[in-house]
Amino acid sequence: MKERLLLLEEKLNQVLIGKPETTRLCLVSILARGHILIEDIPGIGKTTLAQGLSRLIDLHCQRIQFTSDLLPSDILGVAVYLQSKEQFEFKPGPIFNSIVLADEINRATPRTQSALLEAMQEHQVSVEGTTYALPDPFFVIATQNPIEHYGTYPLPDSQLDRFLLSLRIGYPVTEFEKEVLKTRSYGYTFDQLKPVISGNDLIALQQEVEKVRVDDSLLEYILKILQATRNRSQVRLGASPRAGLGLKQAAKALAFLQGRDYLVPDDIKKICPSVLRHRLILKQDIFEAEKRNLQAELIISEILDSIPLPI
Repeated sequence: MKERLLLLEEKLNQVLIGKPETTRLCLVSILARGHILIEDIPGIGKTTLAQGLSRLIDLHCQRIQFTSDLLPSDILGVAVYLQSKEQFEFKPGPIFNSIVLADEINRATPRTQSALLEAMQEHQVSVEGTTYALPDPFFVIATQNPIEHYGTYPLPDSQLDRFLLSLRIGYPVTEFEKEVLKTRSYGYTFDQLKPVISGNDLIALQQEVEKVRVDDSLLEYILKILQATRNRSQVRLGASPRAGLGLKQAAKALAFLQGRDYLVPDDIKKICPSVLRHRLILKQDIFEAEKRNLQAELIISEILDSIPLPI
């Protein structure tokens, strides 16, 4: 099974060329059963990444373009009255896919954004009093554009806290961008990609991640990091207990990807910025995502440097 996981990472690096750290973080999030927030410019490869994942893991993927006139029913689905049967029948929306790409999520109204909360946290949705389970596995890849204002409807703190990881893809270096120009065409599709693992294989791998051992000293280390974010003068709201659970789970997934069944301090340090970056609410209002992320990363770096590693 682990050989398939390594093959999945290798194939994913061929889909998103020159970004091995980004692809590894995506796999970490999937193995940890988490959602991903990508704050980056258009054309970098966000949709390509989601489509490549869906092909290689043999999962259904659906892209939703978020706009100000998007309604909750456009995401969740709607109950339609069938006169021939004299009853309502639920027509599921695009959320009923294993991989959901929520493009420019901050363009939608708070009412529509909140429709995702139950889906992301509980893996189910409620429509007109009836609860419907979502596919398993299920995760959301959401995007925001950092070169513009956050948007008319910035994501609330409760929504941001549902994302396990926040990451940026960035421009490729010249060498890899040349390879893209040589090997890809405009409107390139991935019809030639074949699944490497099935959805059931992925679930089995997620269960293996749960078995990764975490020493009590590492739990204390995570607690010190969380408490430090709450005591910084530049931070209005620090990391929540959910962030601590996410940090532990993401670190376990990273350890598993590296072939270990136990956690080490370096796993926590490596994954910490991606887990906490979007969760820190700064006292200074910074509207541009790029600047806010840089400030948050600086604070996290200072915190990690100030806390001794457990022995």
